[in-house]
Amino acid sequence: MTKAQVVLVAVVVALSASFGFQKIDHLSYSKSVHSDTLQIQSDSLMSKPEWVAVYDSLHLGEKGLSQVAFKSAWFGFQKMNLANPVMAIADFSQSSRNKRLYVIDMIKKKILMNTYVAHGRNSGDEFAKKFSNNNESYQSSLGFYRTLGTYMGKHGLSLRLEGIEKGINDRALQRAIVMHGADYVSESFIKNTGRLGRSLGCPAVSIADSKALINLLYNGAGLFIYSLDQQYTKKSQLLAGLTDDEANQTLGTPRLYTSSK
Repeated sequence: MTKAQVVLVAVVVALSASFGFQKIDHLSYSKSVHSDTLQIQSDSLMSKPEWVAVYDSLHLGEKGLSQVAFKSAWFGFQKMNLANPVMAIADFSQSSRNKRLYVIDMIKKKILMNTYVAHGRNSGDEFAKKFSNNNESYQSSLGFYRTLGTYMGKHGLSLRLEGIEKGINDRALQRAIVMHGADYVSESFIKNTGRLGRSLGCPAVSIADSKALINLLYNGAGLFIYSLDQQYTKKSQLLAGLTDDEANQTLGTPRLYTSSK
């Protein structure tokens, strides 16, 4: 082999080695980028707020509950220090034709029940639009409640509710606002009238569901009655800290409401 051929072979070998190393470096770089991308995605999932993770895992959006309603409930319940870690959300921004009551076990992150709930007759027809804390207003009151004990009343087994937001729902005990079963909360009533029947302010539920619901909620669980009411959101101390766009009384002798339709 001539000297020129030896030099040519050496150059070819050198170039081949150089290209080979470049190829290996490129693969290493690609693997590195891919690994970093996966890590970023993993970090993103890890940093997802817990309320979002729960909302998504329970498919609450598919069941009709908006993110803002759930976030508001989650945010307020964290401040309540509930003895019974179950929260019920009555979403009165929805039609009464919908199953707009969501009962969630906050420890097991599980939906315990999703069913119908009525609003007060003076709050609106199919949709609840007006709310009051006043006696004999026959309107629903928004906000956060703590459940108390049960009693047997005109509507059978009933659950006392303590409204814990001053000036918003703190007359609930005076007004005898309780959870009870009612015959006007049923799919047959919706079929006949186009909406649920209405109460005199109580979050009434179906007779079929009432006992199970009350057993889940009594003695220290939480209830949140929600609507797209900006005045409530601004006034609520339990929601203080949420952005605008996301947004103790002694028991006496129970007064018994006459049911409304």
